[in-house]
Amino acid sequence: MIDYQLKTTSDGSHTLYIPQIDEQYHSLNGAVTESLHVFIENGYLYNSSLSPVVLEVGFGTGLNCLLTALQAEKLKRATTYLTIDNNLLPPEVISQLNYDKILQGSAKNLFSTIHKIPWEVKTPVSEYFELHKINADVTKPGWQLKELCNIIYFDAFGPDKQPDMWKEEIFRTLFEMTLPEGVFVTYSAKGEVRRRLTKVGYTVERLTGPPGKKEMLRGRKWRIN
Repeated sequence: MIDYQLKTTSDGSHTLYIPQIDEQYHSLNGAVTESLHVFIENGYLYNSSLSPVVLEVGFGTGLNCLLTALQAEKLKRATTYLTIDNNLLPPEVISQLNYDKILQGSAKNLFSTIHKIPWEVKTPVSEYFELHKINADVTKPGWQLKELCNIIYFDAFGPDKQPDMWKEEIFRTLFEMTLPEGVFVTYSAKGEVRRRLTKVGYTVERLTGPPGKKEMLRGRKWRIN
């Protein structure tokens, strides 16, 4: 049984620490701060699609999903959000997280709805946000989705903790699922990750990372004329 330990990060928001693998779900330098910087500012807001399809690898606590739903609502930007995970958090762990209190406003209702809706069913969460939670293991064959995506959030545990998630064949599948002008963002800036992303076809750039991290990566898929 996995032992989830609640930790408060430097911006006051929670993360979860797993002692078995000595890894936490978010940066201790600020869980909300990190997610906003990596996935929202450099992914969701960077992409210009009017009605984006977002694919998240690693649903985790649902923080990235919540932040995206809040932005979709704020911008009135119709968003379809697909998220894949096969390590689902128990309800009693989710109920301890304080993201709705930190973010306030509509965050409480959104966060509750995001976690209550069933897996495997595409469900409206709000007027501008539709969510499809998928229980699947991307390290095994057969997980590839039919939908093509404008934005990919890659938020697995680190390459040293979960190396099977960062393999070239997974990145290749994700590249095939990325629409032209689409983007791939991740908090990792490791050279091996950048090289694999480049090899499968992304044009990769190093960006300034969130607090506590020097850099992060963003890959782009160019339109072929």
